Amino acid sequence: MLLAVTVFASASTVHFQTPMLGRFAVEFAATPAAIGWVPTLAFAGFLAGILLLVPLGDRMDKRALILADMAGLIVAVLAMASATSLPWLWAASFAIGVFASLSQFVVPLAVELAPPAARGAAVGTVMSGLFVGILFGRIAGGVVASTLGWRWMYVMSAAMLVALTAVLFWRLPAAPPLTRHRYRALIASLVSLYRQQPVLRRASTVQFLLALGYGGFWATLAAFLAARYGYGPTIAGLIGIPGAAGLLVARPAGRALDRRGPRLVVAAGIAVFALAFVVLSFGAYAVAAIAAGAALLDCGLRAAMVANQTVVT
Repeated sequence: MLLAVTVFASASTVHFQTPMLGRFAVEFAATPAAIGWVPTLAFAGFLAGILLLVPLGDRMDKRALILADMAGLIVAVLAMASATSLPWLWAASFAIGVFASLSQFVVPLAVELAPPAARGAAVGTVMSGLFVGILFGRIAGGVVASTLGWRWMYVMSAAMLVALTAVLFWRLPAAPPLTRHRYRALIASLVSLYRQQPVLRRASTVQFLLALGYGGFWATLAAFLAARYGYGPTIAGLIGIPGAAGLLVARPAGRALDRRGPRLVVAAGIAVFALAFVVLSFGAYAVAAIAAGAALLDCGLRAAMVANQTVVT
């Protein structure tokens, strides 16, 4: 449960901005294209963290890495709260993404701690924390931006992260390194693993394609709602409630994986994800279609993610 709370707190920092993008554009007098770099750089930072930092989890104690990333995330969140220019906002968003990749230390740690027969359920539990964090980030970001101002959301997040870091320092178990490979060898192994493991290639390709559609939807939602319906950040954030329907499928998907294997779970996730875009095509005519499509989108993505991430780890 502590690991689930950890990924909850880290994931929310990336998604506070989703309903705030319109406010960013007004405050910094920026075009939609310029503001679009805020979420783009956040996820670019997340990717950079996965590629450059996460491989260290094999060579170093994951406890120390998680605590170090938490410290970096606190600094990045405070930098976001104090941004005075658009380039500063871009840089802080990128840094948040880099350090929020700590969730990818947490999932393998959960797999190490769980008995083999319950690894799918363990990953489902931790991933549920991540999905709640995404939901919390979108809703809280919208509500706080509309009431106290968007900067206060990041101040409150920093306070939450400081408290969590203290608990992690006290309770998080050590995770001895699994290899003595040098950092250069670990980075090079990413390429060799991708070439040698067809299961890894299939899982990463599926998640890459699903993430393109998922990220594209959420990166453009706030601007679309403002332009088409005149809605502000609160409504954009509230779309996150049906859009967090993946919470309902994370643990069942993990249990189905333990019983039936990954192929059926991944195929079902892809089918639901495709159906979501059929429903979203009616979003120009009814907000209800956006809410329903967001729910289907999340269910499809999360089912495939739980299955693929369990298989890979």
